[in-house]
Amino acid sequence: MRLLNASGCLDALAAPEVARALDGFVTKTVTPLPREGSAPPRIAETAYGMLNAIGLANPGRERFLADHLPQLRELGVPLWISVGGFCADDYAETCASLPRDGIEAIELNLSCPNVDEAADSAAEIVAACRRATSLSLYAKLSAAHPDVAEVARAVAEAGADGLSLINTLRGLALDRRLRPVLARGSGGLSGPTLKPVALHAVSVCHQATGLPTVGMGGIQSGRDALEFVACGARDVALGTVLFADPGAPDRVRSELTAACAEAGVVSPEDAQDFTKSPETERKVPA
Repeated sequence: MRLLNASGCLDALAAPEVARALDGFVTKTVTPLPREGSAPPRIAETAYGMLNAIGLANPGRERFLADHLPQLRELGVPLWISVGGFCADDYAETCASLPRDGIEAIELNLSCPNVDEAADSAAEIVAACRRATSLSLYAKLSAAHPDVAEVARAVAEAGADGLSLINTLRGLALDRRLRPVLARGSGGLSGPTLKPVALHAVSVCHQATGLPTVGMGGIQSGRDALEFVACGARDVALGTVLFADPGAPDRVRSELTAACAEAGVVSPEDAQDFTKSPETERKVPA
């Protein structure tokens, strides 16, 4: 099991020591043109998690390739590039522009709740990107779809090498005067409240496709990470927890040993697919 960050939850150039504590760094989503993102305020804490409406703020493809990517390579951490856009060509052109050197995978952001959705379907975008690059493609999907497993099957058939599950879910919070706390109104809800939804999505999509999956959504502890692996995730990503606890990567790893012992398994990998059958034989430490 590798430990990554959820896209947008860590600035590796501002906190390189945190990025180096991970097994791979996932960039903020890169779009063809620069984006300022949503107007402030665009982040707010709630009693149930964090709301954000960043709106894919990023320097754009040209500046990312010229300035940001060379600096990220100096971290010495495997890089995953998050790619976004508003039509299949946007995604494909960015994928085609990415060099193979130093990039482990591309994560296709098909599920951002804070921008208008791409006009093309997820499968069409994946197919266009598959034609544009030989790099590994992970499709990041939303659990807001009524049948996320159906979407997972479609992107698998279109050429996705893996899945990232899940993105934030749309939410709304009001201030004391009953006005939205975010300038955009609604935003993406993240944090522990997402965990049951994310576990379900990982489980059904893994059963539907068998694709390697990065599970994310409310992971706070080693036990949380282990549960995602038990539901079918090969790797996990830390999101909102990194804002409050930059030391979370090392802490989660240290907690995994105790979590495995409590669950009666030798390693996280031994826990995979436990949710399929209660009668699964467990590899209990000698």
